[in-house]
Amino acid sequence: MTNHGGIEEEGARLDTPRPLPTFGKALLWDAALWVVLAGAGAWGFWFALHPSVVLDLVLPLLVLAVAIPGSRRWPSAGVFAGNGLCALGLANESNPANAYALALAALTYLMGTRAKVGRVPLLVLTSCLTIDLALCAVLGRGAVWWFYAITVLPLALLVPWLVGIYQQARRALVSGGWRLAQSLEEQQRFVAEQARLRERTRIAADMHDSLGHVLSLIALRAGALELSPTLSDQDRDDVAELRQAVSEAVDHLRETVTVLRDGRDDTDPRGSSVESVKELLDRASASGIAVDLLREGDRPALSPLVEHAVYRVVQESLTNATKHAPGSAVRVRIAHEGGRTEVSVTNSASPAGPLPGLIPGNRGLTGLRERVSALGGVLRVGPLAQGFRVTAVLPDRVSSTRTDLTQQSPPEAGAESTRRMGDARRKVRLRFVAAFVAPAALALTVLPAAGYLAYQLATCVLHPTAYADIHVGQERAEFAHLLPLQSYPYPSDAMRSAPRPPGTDCEFYRSNGNLLDEVDMYRLCFSGDRLTAKDVLPDGPRVP
Repeated sequence: MTNHGGIEEEGARLDTPRPLPTFGKALLWDAALWVVLAGAGAWGFWFALHPSVVLDLVLPLLVLAVAIPGSRRWPSAGVFAGNGLCALGLANESNPANAYALALAALTYLMGTRAKVGRVPLLVLTSCLTIDLALCAVLGRGAVWWFYAITVLPLALLVPWLVGIYQQARRALVSGGWRLAQSLEEQQRFVAEQARLRERTRIAADMHDSLGHVLSLIALRAGALELSPTLSDQDRDDVAELRQAVSEAVDHLRETVTVLRDGRDDTDPRGSSVESVKELLDRASASGIAVDLLREGDRPALSPLVEHAVYRVVQESLTNATKHAPGSAVRVRIAHEGGRTEVSVTNSASPAGPLPGLIPGNRGLTGLRERVSALGGVLRVGPLAQGFRVTAVLPDRVSSTRTDLTQQSPPEAGAESTRRMGDARRKVRLRFVAAFVAPAALALTVLPAAGYLAYQLATCVLHPTAYADIHVGQERAEFAHLLPLQSYPYPSDAMRSAPRPPGTDCEFYRSNGNLLDEVDMYRLCFSGDRLTAKDVLPDGPRVP
């Protein structure tokens, strides 16, 4: 009885879902995104060393103008277009980086939010990365280009897509939750209405039992009066007419109640008003339920419908106590005061603790609420600190004034809804991990590599003044203090194949510590420990 479906709570009001963006709104969003990405591209074009107006500005802006709106229907094609713009940077012999990595990240994010998660997006991302690496290999690019292709471009492809699919799952969870809540609310309203209709049918049957009994007594008295020798013939005819009318009223009442029934006998054969509350509790006690009855006030002459409602409150509360809290102690209190009868049934918590899972049913209290409301009473149910309580306040006599109870029960969480919501939450959590934890793990891998590369480039810088102080013919020990910690570890094949004195070993040093600029490379060639040649090789690689 500790889980009765929350009868006292009102159903949550559902906000109307926001309509999908219209064509005009979509066009404005696409135009705003194009302006942002075009601004980034123009900024990169402005600071480029030797830009091409057609390849570095006009063509990318036209591609973005087509790719951004096209990604609404073909998100994968938009990602390919953005990756193609980044490939222009890989084809650049001076610098692999360009401002369209931001466009690639934006289009990849849109693919994550719009495309269905599956093999196709993964194939798109893998194909783009394969194309970038193949382009570096075909063009014979240096280490900096490879570093750009295996760090910046994968981050622009992977991280926004993971964030996008997380956003897609989150939106699906929210919209699916609203749809599920609406469905459950409609189902709960239908179940509650069915319970109310059945309860009204029971009330009609109770009316037949009580009113039919009274009418039958009237017909019987009329039949006895008809045989009285003191009546005149006219009086006897009038009494016979009265008896006939009462008999017809009883028949009509029986027919009406029969039509109201739905073909199922929902009443408890032991739940008629013939049995009193005391007899009901004695029978429950005999079956092993610890039950206690307390009466307060003078017992008035209750209406038969009210008396049966009192019986139904106690009966339904006992049923729920044995169903939801087996082994609990039940206390019944019936108080009469001021023309009203208050019935309170309280059960303690189950000694075995709460039952696992959800208990099916929970329709009895809905029907009971309808019965109490129809008689002008109020029903209150709710948990206690240790148990559950059902309280009904009923008038002793039914009047035309009734209490309109419009409280709706919240949707009951069923197995299907629980499973669907659980699956959606798990999907969101997994995509949250993929969107944030996986990139963090990737960053922990890439950042140390980037830091190590920066350390290598920074510790192989030979300053021009130190280079000028080094002279051919000196022993290495004479100028060792002028040399950096290490030589440049990534000279290109062209540098290695440059003419050198025969039989010498050459070392390469960067002439500038700026990682973002093109720098000249100093080459020192040694024969043993003696410096035999030094020269400058221009156009060394730079870090994007």
